[in-house]
Amino acid sequence: MVIFVVHPGSPSGHPDKSSKASVVVVIPARYESTRLPGKPLAEIDGRPMIEHVYRRAAAAPSVDRVIVATDDARVRRAVEAFGGNARMTSPAHRSGTDRLAEVAEDLDCDLIVNVQGDEPLIDPGMIEEAIRPFGSDATLMMATVRRPIDRAEDLDDPNVVKVVTDCDGYALYFSRSPIPFNRDARPPAYKHIGLYVYRREFLLAFARLEPTPLEQVESLEQLRALEHGFRIKAVETLHDSIGVDTPEDLKRVRRIALEGSRA
Repeated sequence: MVIFVVHPGSPSGHPDKSSKASVVVVIPARYESTRLPGKPLAEIDGRPMIEHVYRRAAAAPSVDRVIVATDDARVRRAVEAFGGNARMTSPAHRSGTDRLAEVAEDLDCDLIVNVQGDEPLIDPGMIEEAIRPFGSDATLMMATVRRPIDRAEDLDDPNVVKVVTDCDGYALYFSRSPIPFNRDARPPAYKHIGLYVYRREFLLAFARLEPTPLEQVESLEQLRALEHGFRIKAVETLHDSIGVDTPEDLKRVRRIALEGSRA
């Protein structure tokens, strides 16, 4: 995994194009978390987690604006304190996608990028890779990212989501179980990274769809798109990221960030 430090600078990364922004990153950030309360404001190398995510998203060259979507005034104040842009959203949303769609209603843009608020080490290059297919395919509505699994224990870890694709890189299925099944030889296996890019109109329509059976069984929202017959491009990357879900994850990220700042 390649990790580098994005040092403080202009929080937006690029000029704030209020009239027309072709690519907008929206970062859903809930304050409450069962395993790690107050997660967006957890300190990492002297700054809140949400600031690390924001600055890394803003560092992607194709990104025109970054917005944090939150239901908590403490998160909004923290974002505004470092010069970022935050919007308050309804606390009743069932998912980050619903929160994303509320913000997208008022945006004038082509693409919405969903960057998780607990990915403080996300590489801007990964965001670029997920955006790139839209430039050559006007029919593409949704894309995400996958990378080869290189740790055997990840195959059986339900917290590591796996994805299998067709020959053109479109997702066939996502699962918390090890897929594909290893019958005679070790097949190629891919970890799904929860970064999504949507065309704005598709995101709004997708958020209005009812949850589907496989989505509910696996607790994987992207399955809703597949069950309704929509295609998802799963772009292969060599970048990786660490989602912060537990205190142990936070300790690991803090250690990596500290080592990077000393480099």
